[in-house]
Amino acid sequence: MRASDIRPSDPIRYGAYFCLTAPPDGWSAVAAAGLLELAERLGLRNEYYAEDGDPAESIAYLRRVAAEPGQIADPGLEDAHAIVHVAAGRPDVIDAFRDELANLIDPAAGLRVLPGVVRPLRYTSAAMFNFAYGHRILQQPASAMANAFLAPVRKTAAWWEKDWMERHTYFLPRYDDSGQMISQGHALASAAGISCLLRRTYKSQVEPAGDGDYDFISYFECADADVPVFHEVCAALRDTDANPEWKFVREGPVWHGRRTASWQDLFA
Repeated sequence: MRASDIRPSDPIRYGAYFCLTAPPDGWSAVAAAGLLELAERLGLRNEYYAEDGDPAESIAYLRRVAAEPGQIADPGLEDAHAIVHVAAGRPDVIDAFRDELANLIDPAAGLRVLPGVVRPLRYTSAAMFNFAYGHRILQQPASAMANAFLAPVRKTAAWWEKDWMERHTYFLPRYDDSGQMISQGHALASAAGISCLLRRTYKSQVEPAGDGDYDFISYFECADADVPVFHEVCAALRDTDANPEWKFVREGPVWHGRRTASWQDLFA
């Protein structure tokens, strides 16, 4: 007899980042959109006030601070003046928000949508879970963690040609025959952020992602004092001697915003 105990990989959460780029004379029309009524109708809770982790059905308003171009040109993200994040346990909530937002905003306001899903952890043993997630930062009110960073990436074709066991090895340190560490791998290269960065990653519905989409959309929140840690983690991950995985990564723009309390605050 054989067990039938395959762990599922079906999505457990759905989300999207709605990136808005409006010309100067389009601000008033964009700000006048009836987004509050839409959010209430869909039962979305404002992440700005979150005190116990990500709300199950949520919305967030992010106002631009700066953006760094990436290897992948993406003006819809890089030039976005504001980003609205929506997450829910059902895909129809995201679809409804997307459809109604497109009708609410002025046609002159550019809209770039970055969708994704949360799946059960794939490469994470119990020990790695305890290391990376056991004491992870949960979502807190914006008064405690005001900064938001969006950092999407695509993996190269060479990455997807590897089988899952080989891909797994890039997340762990590597050692020579004498036991000397020769590279940190993803886990140790990013370890400085565990104690102070909220981390959320959406994956593409399909692997690899289709044209114009990203394989992974990573999102971070932190306090002002920890912004340098975010940049430190990015630099460590990009060091291909310490983290060989990044040889197979192509980055989109890194967008930095501030969490705001309402739709109107985005355009104040």
